[in-house]
Amino acid sequence: MAPEELKKYAHPSGATIAVPRIASQTGDMTEQSRIVGVLGGMGPDATVDFMSKVIAATRADRDQDHAHMIVDHNPKVPNRQAAILSGGEDPGLALAAMATRLERAGADFLVIPCNAAHVFRDSVTAVTGIPLLSIIDVTIAAVAEQSPGAKSVGVLATDGCLRANVYQDAMAGHGIEAILPIEQEIGELMELVGRIKGGYQGDTVSSKMAGIANALVGRGAQAVIAGCTEIPLVLNSAMLEVPLISSTDVLAEKTAAIACGELPLPCRE
Repeated sequence: MAPEELKKYAHPSGATIAVPRIASQTGDMTEQSRIVGVLGGMGPDATVDFMSKVIAATRADRDQDHAHMIVDHNPKVPNRQAAILSGGEDPGLALAAMATRLERAGADFLVIPCNAAHVFRDSVTAVTGIPLLSIIDVTIAAVAEQSPGAKSVGVLATDGCLRANVYQDAMAGHGIEAILPIEQEIGELMELVGRIKGGYQGDTVSSKMAGIANALVGRGAQAVIAGCTEIPLVLNSAMLEVPLISSTDVLAEKTAAIACGELPLPCRE
């Protein structure tokens, strides 16, 4: 590729990211609709689930009514848990490169259907000029909508996400107590997430995931957040006696509404 066909971005780490220049794709857009840029592949099934839920959340009578999504489906992004917990390879560079590709392809805003990846959100916002719709922010906002008055909410999330306190900090800012899995439950949850990523999403995995969620309810959770996008693949609201707030579902609903012009673009950080 000729040098003039590449655009370079400076990453906060000091590295330079080069991405191809891609012509804007707006020919089929209405004045109010926006193009969604999806940083996907974390994991693959969760990304497909998110996209299917965007489609389901869209009021459409024909193909042209649906959201225009540009997806960088990249399962090669370094492990987010390893980066958080043990200093593994920083996924920020890969996320930044994905975000810049999506922006150059014509995306108006970005989404990442992976909760743990939001620990590295600054790597994305530092190199792009379009907003990121945060899965953490929209999920916390959904607590008040789906479980009004709840003061104690359970959080089902990966060990890295819990260690980084992304949900705990956001909940504290809204006066909500986070009910967390105990160490043994976190180990069980991580094993289940691994099985889900490996394609095992049957009744046994569902039952065990529901057991962990109901343990949080037993310790006082008035609602439970599915704060990992693999979890809604096996856990649904019928399995709990309290509201289940799926981060995948909430992000998909907000994405569809913004893409179709029903909600404004999120503010850029």
